[in-house]
Amino acid sequence: MSHTRLARISLILAAIGLNAAPAMLGMSPVYAAEAAKPAEPPKDAVRPEIFKLIDPAQTKDLLAAKNYAEFKNRIDTAAAMPNVTPYEEFVLNQMRVQLGQANGDHQGTVKALSAMIDSGRLKPEDKLRFIDAVAGIYYSNIKDYDQAITWFTRYGTESGDTLKQRQFIVRSYFFKDDFATAKAEALKDIAAAKKSGATPPKDELNLLGNVGIKTKDTELYLQAVEELTRYYPTEDYWFDLLNRTRGKKAYAPRLDLDIARLKALAAPSKMEPEDYAEIAELAVLGGFFTEAKIAMDKGYPGAIPNDKNKAALQKIRDSANKGAADDAKNIDKGIDSALKSKDGVGLVNLGYNYVTLGQADKGIDLMKQGIAKGVSKNPEDAKLRLAYALAIAGKKDDSVKLLETISGNDGRGDLARYWIMYQNPPKAAPAEAK
Repeated sequence: MSHTRLARISLILAAIGLNAAPAMLGMSPVYAAEAAKPAEPPKDAVRPEIFKLIDPAQTKDLLAAKNYAEFKNRIDTAAAMPNVTPYEEFVLNQMRVQLGQANGDHQGTVKALSAMIDSGRLKPEDKLRFIDAVAGIYYSNIKDYDQAITWFTRYGTESGDTLKQRQFIVRSYFFKDDFATAKAEALKDIAAAKKSGATPPKDELNLLGNVGIKTKDTELYLQAVEELTRYYPTEDYWFDLLNRTRGKKAYAPRLDLDIARLKALAAPSKMEPEDYAEIAELAVLGGFFTEAKIAMDKGYPGAIPNDKNKAALQKIRDSANKGAADDAKNIDKGIDSALKSKDGVGLVNLGYNYVTLGQADKGIDLMKQGIAKGVSKNPEDAKLRLAYALAIAGKKDDSVKLLETISGNDGRGDLARYWIMYQNPPKAAPAEAK
């Protein structure tokens, strides 16, 4: 990433008058009047013999003509004169900065700027801008990240604003391949932002993900994507987050349908026909035929494509259509047997089917009854399903309250957090760094 947020040197020079040599050196009338006097020149003045070499009326034409060799020769000749005063050295360094900016000599530029910074001749605000500029050149142009860290840190120390260029300090650690420090510093900043109620910077979240990639730390990468999805939600982030959650070592495949359901809601534009076919197939296996039919109709609104998967897809569609039609006619008949069952899973599944049929209140009530009765296998899964049934029904507060009680390291706890994130997006997307 280029250092686009740092002030450009040429603009800084213009802002404080250091790219306009006549404003600094236009003292020839004084010298003409006093040239014959043997007294020492004033403290902040350039002697006539040096002024003749660096007269801006001539040197500006040298820069315009890109005659950098002659421009440099005049600086060097002036610098070689005996008893160069601190002010004369300051002016010569100003010219060295001009030359470095013109001919791309970044090392020469930072050397001259550093001397100007330490000369004691800059106003405090200008000194800070030059420190910032030196850091920027080391970061963007020279790519000496150790020096960049030193100068960015100095800017924070002398300005008292340790946050302004903080992200570039962390990035410098990353670019110099000190991934351990980059990770530690990024995590520190993210934690501090969250503690204060602020939004963690997107750049640092991206950097954390890149550290995960560089170090092959999949958990760190997933952590970064989750934070990006929480604070800067996009369909791309949601899609990546949900797909990669299925790749976690402890992830339980029984949650595939739950993952796919959320993906269809959070990242609809990323869904391909085969993604909807997966939902339909899993829903058929779970007995959620109406949900399966809805998914197949979204993925394949027309005829099934005539390819190698046609037979399998047609089988899914036929099962979904038949089961959905049967549910529409006979679903109420299943209530009595579900109520009589010792295990509440039947009521939970039946209730979710009512939700997919558009009868959310009735379905949610049955699901609650099933959970209250007790679900023998994976009871927290039933609570998760009720929570997103509540979400689908627009009962956000009830959904979030229930989700906050759900845990599990097999993907269920992840899904609970994701559903809370999905229902609580940022009120306004934070402005991205330019």
